[in-house]
Amino acid sequence: MLVTSASVFAAPQASTASSLTIADVAPFTGADAALGPTYLVACDAATNAINKAGGVLGSQINCKSVDTRGDPADAVPAVRQLYASTSNLALVIGLTSDEAAAVVPLINSSKTVAFGMTGESEFDHIHYPYFYRLVPADLAESYAMVAIAHFRKHYKRVALAFGNDIGSQTFVGPAVAAIKKAHESLVANETLDLKATTFRTEAAKILAAHPDVILTEALGPAEAAFLSELKQQNGGKTIPIIGTSATISPDWYKAVSAAVGASVLSQSFLADNLVVDTKGPAYAAFKTAIFAEKGKAGNTGSFSTYLTAPGAVHLYDGINLAALAMVAAKSTKPSVYRDFLTKVATGKVVVHTFAQGVAALKKGSTISYVGPGGPTKFNGYNESNGIFQVDTYSATGQVNAVANIPNQWLLAVQ
Repeated sequence: MLVTSASVFAAPQASTASSLTIADVAPFTGADAALGPTYLVACDAATNAINKAGGVLGSQINCKSVDTRGDPADAVPAVRQLYASTSNLALVIGLTSDEAAAVVPLINSSKTVAFGMTGESEFDHIHYPYFYRLVPADLAESYAMVAIAHFRKHYKRVALAFGNDIGSQTFVGPAVAAIKKAHESLVANETLDLKATTFRTEAAKILAAHPDVILTEALGPAEAAFLSELKQQNGGKTIPIIGTSATISPDWYKAVSAAVGASVLSQSFLADNLVVDTKGPAYAAFKTAIFAEKGKAGNTGSFSTYLTAPGAVHLYDGINLAALAMVAAKSTKPSVYRDFLTKVATGKVVVHTFAQGVAALKKGSTISYVGPGGPTKFNGYNESNGIFQVDTYSATGQVNAVANIPNQWLLAVQ
């Protein structure tokens, strides 16, 4: 990991122009190419709603994509170019496990607030003052998957099939340990090359091990190819699968449902995910904002899947939180508004949109922004962990939350 102690860039200053920039630093090409566009939908949805409400301190906000290609070697120069070409950078979002370890130190040393989607465990123990996580560590998701397999479905024989990218591999070690703690049998552990087009060998090894369930995450076309091969070699029958929250994605659903059949997927698939409030006013505003992007972003599958995709829900919340912090701080300078991120999440008046928050702040009230992802409570490492739920897909691609995962289940497999 590249770590620097001194600033490598000039710290962004408060913009005197008519616009501010939020950079979506994530893969737009490569095996994890579906991640960047999902985050961009959330960014456009949030910023367009903010702009319609008058913008931030007189400035409109725009979103800018920065393609890391899912590779640290490409991510570092991409971030350097971002700083060289952007004078009004107010916030960075994205930052998957593919590139976070390489670029977070650079972003932090430049005193830019960043909301990351990485679950890498190293961020559980290293404190970067400008880096915030709105999702739990990957090890927590690993516990959630094993808890679903053990307590909800009572499976005994478990196989793992994870992609060879950094982000997917971080699940494997914690999952192996959790399986052992749950007194289940790990019968197979296959690594899927995301650049491969066939997975005959991996599918054959898993089938030979006779698992009750497969825990999996393989992004891009790999998952669809692997599950299609598995079904073919198994005489047209599927094996139940439990996916990470990354499998709650329009692109993942589109590819996998086409490969194994939408009805089959609806019957054999479960995933862990963070709880999303789908009934309150925050969700109504979020849904309106997301669907306003449908014609612009293009429908990459079931567009409604964005409404529960972690990258869409929690980055939407993060952008609103940052914008309200800027208003409360009366500054768009990250080194100034950073101190207000917790303040606008823990005040007395609960608000669910940027417009509501601004109105309350103008009255002199302290606010607590609660978006579709629920309340935000950062710990000492700037992490905000929510409650896990169990998700399924319907035969039409609708995501359904079927149950919350009790905390005692997670504790039992740690």
